[in-house]
Amino acid sequence: MIVGFYQCPSPKGDLDVGLGAVETALQSAADANADMLVMPEVFLPGYGATTQAAPEGWDRVEPRLSELCQHYGTALTIGLPDYQSGQVFNTAVVFDPDGGTLARYRKIQLFGEAEKALYSPGTDHVVFGYRGKKWGLLICYDVEFPEHVRALVRAGADIVLVPTANMKPFVNVNRIMVPSRAAENGVPLVYANYCGTEGALSYTGMSVICGPDGTALASQDQSTGLCVAEILGTPDAQDIPLSTQLADFQQPG
Repeated sequence: MIVGFYQCPSPKGDLDVGLGAVETALQSAADANADMLVMPEVFLPGYGATTQAAPEGWDRVEPRLSELCQHYGTALTIGLPDYQSGQVFNTAVVFDPDGGTLARYRKIQLFGEAEKALYSPGTDHVVFGYRGKKWGLLICYDVEFPEHVRALVRAGADIVLVPTANMKPFVNVNRIMVPSRAAENGVPLVYANYCGTEGALSYTGMSVICGPDGTALASQDQSTGLCVAEILGTPDAQDIPLSTQLADFQQPG
């Protein structure tokens, strides 16, 4: 199973630029024979460009993403706002290689007052099936809570996908928390971030695909581009024992 992430700057509200970046990413992923591509949090219209009103031309976004997935034959997990009856949800949407929708997940842990003022929180974890495996979804701040990754693994997730918009100075999320979430649950994890700046925000970059022992199988620093790695069933080259915490945990009392 080959998974990838595409790290790049925010399109900053320009839907044409954003859709162009998605097409570039999908084409690169298809050339790499990737089964799944992950892109950042609310990538369209951009993390800092999302507002309570849908931007002009928003109704063409999901149909176009569906067309692109079908054209390149690659599944896509991407962050999008979901506008529903006066509410906005920070959502991860998964398209299959035929252009159908596999899953939608609404971010549970909203970060800071700005997100809480803009978005309504999600309430449910999501695990979906694809190519014989179970895939779990989280978004950015969600993954910093061990309970959410553990809940997905207990629900059967074989891999966790995380669109994100992590910004400086929170580099310890990339360096410590994300590998820890993978290692303590024995599950591969794909963390897809922005690089560059958007208004006052400066993104950490540092997207990563962690193996089930927390080792980085593929990573990016601050540059734009695709990274892929083979996961699920691939022997660990470093022969690091996987955590048994999930089976060993004893509930106090």
